[in-house]
Amino acid sequence: MKLQPLRRLGLALLTLVLSAACLAQEAVIRKTISERYPELKAIDEVNKSALPGLFELRVNGSEIYYTDAQGNYLIVGNLYDTKQRRNLTEERVDKLTAVKFDSLPFKDSFTIVRGNGERKLAVFEDPNCGYCKRFERDLQTINNVTVHMFLYPILGPDSGEKAKAIWCAKDRGQVWQDWMVREQAIPNSVQMCDADAIKRNVELGRKHKINGTPTLIFVDGTRIPGAIDAKQIEKHLADAKS
Repeated sequence: MKLQPLRRLGLALLTLVLSAACLAQEAVIRKTISERYPELKAIDEVNKSALPGLFELRVNGSEIYYTDAQGNYLIVGNLYDTKQRRNLTEERVDKLTAVKFDSLPFKDSFTIVRGNGERKLAVFEDPNCGYCKRFERDLQTINNVTVHMFLYPILGPDSGEKAKAIWCAKDRGQVWQDWMVREQAIPNSVQMCDADAIKRNVELGRKHKINGTPTLIFVDGTRIPGAIDAKQIEKHLADAKS
């Protein structure tokens, strides 16, 4: 019984020693990388990776690099677990850039409601995106859903002009669907309005690494980049609800 306190003390000391060793190693990595690659700017975090001897560097919020214990080598690319067939880098970035559905700034979106609207979906789209138009045609067949549409003009200046015209339209949802689904021109006589929401959407998307359109976000946090068909939309809506 008397040995228990000694064992606890020994474990506590070992923990302190290991912690100090980790901090010292992290300091070496930070110093070496910052001196040799100052363009990486500040390193947010240094962690051990799933591969022994390889360390993960998190830079600029969600950019992932890898290095050895001395910082002599810098690896840019994806780390895969071949046994489980998992892209560990992609999973890490997805976690870092995850967007909680309830935290989305819905005031900067407009809604399209079909049926009872009980299922919910957020979508980031560019009005000049061909894949978005294909996605929108499939979305027309989905019932009992509320779609929160975030205008996300990232394909060029004309995308921004179209997005502003849609945002300033009296019936945003109608004008959006007329343009995306029925190829009807966006009205030219657009009333002046505060379109800063579009700018905030772009800033939000960049922060969370939304690099393409459409990008879908479901209520369970699932994030789908790219156009998916009606069957896939239904599946994700069902999975998010369960």
